[in-house]
Amino acid sequence: MPTIAQFRRASLLARGGLRNLLLPTRHAIAPNPGKATVSPSPIRLSLALSPHGRLTLVATDDAPELATELAQRLTVAFARGSGHGLLQLGGAEIGQALPPVLAYWRELGTRYVTALCVRTGNETAHSPVPPPAPADLETLALGAPVMLGAEYIDAALVAALWREIDDAFALRQTETQATTEVLVKQLNDAWNVVGRVHFNVAVNIRDNASPFAFLATYTHQLSSHGTALHRPLGEALGEFAAAKDSGKLLSLLVPVQRAAEQCGWLRDMVESGEIFHPLRWSASEAYRLLSDVPGLERAGVIVRMPANWRGNRPARPQVTATVGAKPAAGLGTDALLDFSMQITLDGAPLTPAELKQILSSTRGLAFVRGQWIEVDAEQLGRTLKQFKDTEQLASGQGITFAEAARLLAGANVAGEHDQTTATPLWSQVIAGSWLTSVLQQLRSPSGAKRARVRASKKDALRGTLRPYQEVGVHWLDSLSRLGLGACLADDMGLGKTIQVLALLLKRRQETSSEHRPSLLVAPASLIANWQSEIDRFAPALRTLIAHRSVLSAMDLDAINPAQLANTDLVITTYGSLQRFPWLAATQWNLAILDEAQAIKNPGAKQTRAVKRLHARSRIALTGTPVENRLTDLWSIFDFINPGLLGSVKQFTSYSKRMAAKPDNPYGALRELVRPYILRRLKTDRSVISDLPDKTEVTAWCYLSRTQAALYQEAVAELRHQVASAEGIRRRGLVLACLMRLKQICNHPSQWLRDDRWDPKDSGKLARLRELADVIAAKQEKVLVFTQFREVTAPLAAFLARAFGRDGLTLHGGTDVKKRKELVRRFQEDEGTPFLVVSLKAGGSGLNLTAASHVIHFDRWWNPAVENQATDRAFRIGQTKNVLVHKFVCRGTVEEKIDQLIEAKSHLSRELLDGGAEITLSELNDDELIRLVSLDLNAAMQE
Repeated sequence: MPTIAQFRRASLLARGGLRNLLLPTRHAIAPNPGKATVSPSPIRLSLALSPHGRLTLVATDDAPELATELAQRLTVAFARGSGHGLLQLGGAEIGQALPPVLAYWRELGTRYVTALCVRTGNETAHSPVPPPAPADLETLALGAPVMLGAEYIDAALVAALWREIDDAFALRQTETQATTEVLVKQLNDAWNVVGRVHFNVAVNIRDNASPFAFLATYTHQLSSHGTALHRPLGEALGEFAAAKDSGKLLSLLVPVQRAAEQCGWLRDMVESGEIFHPLRWSASEAYRLLSDVPGLERAGVIVRMPANWRGNRPARPQVTATVGAKPAAGLGTDALLDFSMQITLDGAPLTPAELKQILSSTRGLAFVRGQWIEVDAEQLGRTLKQFKDTEQLASGQGITFAEAARLLAGANVAGEHDQTTATPLWSQVIAGSWLTSVLQQLRSPSGAKRARVRASKKDALRGTLRPYQEVGVHWLDSLSRLGLGACLADDMGLGKTIQVLALLLKRRQETSSEHRPSLLVAPASLIANWQSEIDRFAPALRTLIAHRSVLSAMDLDAINPAQLANTDLVITTYGSLQRFPWLAATQWNLAILDEAQAIKNPGAKQTRAVKRLHARSRIALTGTPVENRLTDLWSIFDFINPGLLGSVKQFTSYSKRMAAKPDNPYGALRELVRPYILRRLKTDRSVISDLPDKTEVTAWCYLSRTQAALYQEAVAELRHQVASAEGIRRRGLVLACLMRLKQICNHPSQWLRDDRWDPKDSGKLARLRELADVIAAKQEKVLVFTQFREVTAPLAAFLARAFGRDGLTLHGGTDVKKRKELVRRFQEDEGTPFLVVSLKAGGSGLNLTAASHVIHFDRWWNPAVENQATDRAFRIGQTKNVLVHKFVCRGTVEEKIDQLIEAKSHLSRELLDGGAEITLSELNDDELIRLVSLDLNAAMQE
């Protein structure tokens, strides 16, 4: 055993070495306090996840501010790849205060570095670090925060990212030829790279006065089986002194010294040298260490408690509430469920005597039922009172389904419980047998039986549902029978329409004393598409289209709900809901919203009109995930399950409380909404494996001399105008100039409005001609998208000359009745080689799988909108590979915006909800001019 003098020398060495070790890291994070410095401007960054599992830093106004130095470090790391970024977060940024999204992903990186530290040594050849157990991966995935691409997070993705971190560390080791020990030390000094210090606490059943024993050990080496071998910490002095290796001794003592800075009792043990000796402890001394376990582990000390203490904690008495043991009384989120409670220890009820003993104990450890348990009489008493109050309120009729769901998820959205009294440590809410079976079926629909629409030949679905579609129909049916709403968020092209039609046919086959029609609300451009799909797959449905393209305003006004007795489905538009009061007055069976993102703005008139509808159950259809923005999520759920997420005021307050939580802030919310969202991706081969490939390429174009001259003239005019403009006027000038530059890049005639449209004056037309020649030679078809209606006719004329045959044109002015015929001709007529479509008119709802090429003649600068348009061709029914050509003029603002999108968030489908122009208009003058300036060498073809 070391002497006190030996320990003091080691302690002084650790203290001095610790300061030297920490100094570079502190300088990297904060400026020198001894010098006058100007604080860098904070910036806002968050992480977005692509469908392919890549994490990318994106700038967003919704993110909290980050210090410039931190943002720069993360930017450099994530620019190399997801693994490098997560290694930086988890290894180097330990201890940094981070917003929830970054903190969530740091946890994965921290777990990796922790696993790495256990096996540190002098090796320079890296061997893979195995990922956590599947259950741990699943827990990590379920705790994902609200972020761009959150819908792609699952256990498999977390495991894949773990492997990317491992690859990043291996690459760093290859590049530096450094040992694991050195590389981990370079990440952050908080990691102990030589061995791990362990604080071991054991129960000493033979000593009533001191029932616990303490011993500090360190990891000496790993056995041949990979098991850590321990030695008492006191032996470290002799071992390292004999080896004359003060550096390793310093590294070993760093975590102990860091922990002692926060724990007074540990500091006393260090100063006295008791840390090197085995000790007898009272229950209060053991509880003192137990209370500081999180701080000890953050410092790098591993705490090992008695083996029967789960997760380093003794058992706790818990107030256990059970909801939903019996079937619900009623339907919907207001359905009433039974509620009961009891006080348990390890799942077994406590006797009155045991409860009395616990409630009379002081805070700490108590010996109950032959074991040491953790008690907090004050906390337990408050929790007990809260649940008793809830039980008393529920004794008359029960609690609502919404309240039960919030209790189970631990999501105090509506504020019906005081967060300071009920905590997961001292209480738990479990689902009873009936509710457990219901939630299991909703959360894991793929494991449930599939719905098959069996009926007479007359009423049968004229088509075959794919397996995942059968699952979707059964899921929708189960929710709607419970009176609960559903959000079917399948990827575009996976057949949301046919799943809804199968559900409606299933309902038509059932007899009911009270017939109610169902209502479908869709954008006007999709009415013809729905009618076409009904004619094709479900002609037995008796349908009424309540829109002025079919009926006169007078006829629509005259409709009475009583006249709908022989109608299965009424189809209308979002705008019509505001014009015809009978739509809101009718009692519907199902109220279905297509393109439900139309109600993501809670304050919009059409959103308020939709939410006035009365229906037994509500369904929202959207190909846009509802997991990326909290306000979007609330608005969708306020329609499908009103009250589940509380009022907008309650939800806003809850969102702020969530963001303030240090660990897994959004886990409870995700658990709450998960049963009501079904999201499948067509890129997931487990869902569908017979779609062909989609390849996206940038089709670079050059400017003609006329285009270049007009472009430079526009930039010079903008430079002159913005110098003296401010506020709204400046923003208007910027947006107008951006539109002007887009038009010039397309063709000078679009800006000049001279109706010439000479092909020689446009580099894009030259590129289009080259592609058209190849496509025509292969006898293939092409969709050409433009955001400008005035460009559709010139493009159609140009392509007719290139193909030698006329094609079709579809834009906002095309009569709704003619759209169906245009789509049919393009799909069925082999002599129709192309379809020119304005992006707004044809960006969603159309099935155009006859095309194997998609051309974006000009860019919307919003990947979500472009992807929607592309998916008109790349969807179920497509048998050919789809090639997507995105036209970009070199050296112009088009190229710079393309680079900006690619660099920031090209891997997120819902990147720029409001369009890029809004952000661009806020650039300062120098940034703006650099963005729009013409690189003449790049733009002009030699």
